[in-house]
Amino acid sequence: MHQLVIFDLDGTLLNTIADLGEAANHTMAALGYPQHSPQSYPTMVGNGVARLIERALPDSARTPDIRDQALEIFRDYYDRHLADHTTPYPGIPQLLDELTARGIAVAVASNKYEAAVRRLVRHFFPAIEWAAVCGNIEGVPVKPDPSIVFRILADHPTPKAATLYVGDSGVDIETARRACLDSVGVTWGFRSAAELRAHYATHIITTPAELLPIALA
Repeated sequence: MHQLVIFDLDGTLLNTIADLGEAANHTMAALGYPQHSPQSYPTMVGNGVARLIERALPDSARTPDIRDQALEIFRDYYDRHLADHTTPYPGIPQLLDELTARGIAVAVASNKYEAAVRRLVRHFFPAIEWAAVCGNIEGVPVKPDPSIVFRILADHPTPKAATLYVGDSGVDIETARRACLDSVGVTWGFRSAAELRAHYATHIITTPAELLPIALA
């Protein structure tokens, strides 16, 4: 049986795309740049807020000063609206309850800035005792660099062979590979099953319930 399951947040535990998209479009409007359709944002997220902002800005506006200004506007807005439309994916609360009831520890590893990660996890999963909740912090590279996974394993020492990494994107699968962990790609998030296969996910699942037998194996 696995001892620890590390989850990505956006697109894996929570459907955050509407709030991320609204915050990004608010930022573009505030700076006088074109906004993007909601359908464009699932392929723009996944590498952290700074990279989302860079992708949303016009090519001509991707200067350090404008990126910094845009990031400040985004964070101010998102901090006030991060749970307006966000919801857990169906079956996720039950999955977390079942894993922890079986004695399997759970953790979060997100490229989103850590203050927002902690607020979202606290808001939507207040009853879960998390082994670690980690987001991006200044000076630490974002996923697929495995530093965040190593930080979790330092906080909650667990053999890699007894640890699973769960996420919805190629970034997540590559993070697991670099950390030498088995990966579970989920198809209910922001990216396609084809992307998960292309990055050689160890397992691919279509519903949260399918994770339990993998974790118990």
